[in-house]
Amino acid sequence: MSNLKWAVQRVTGRSPACGHLSAVRDVQPTSEGCEQCLAAGDSWVHLRSCMTCGQVGCCDSSKNRHARRHADTVGHPIARSAEPGEDWAWCFIDQTLVGTGAQ
Repeated sequence: MSNLKWAVQRVTGRSPACGHLSAVRDVQPTSEGCEQCLAAGDSWVHLRSCMTCGQVGCCDSSKNRHARRHADTVGHPIARSAEPGEDWAWCFIDQTLVGTGAQ
């Protein structure tokens, strides 16, 4: 399923609605690790993939928080978990869960 179709179909009612679904594009992750951490020879905890451009960054539990920095810097609001078996996304602007595995 494309990222765009996924985001539109899986918005949940458990949190306030996200007003940024229009930023979601049909993109693929651009790497298999946090791009900035890989370039710096650093490590991460979990990975997130931007749903606007596909950039892969580390999560807020990682010391560098590259996924959040990407959202803040370039204005791409929604990142999807890039962890195996996880099927959810987070809107950094609305601070809300955008989707889950429930259809």
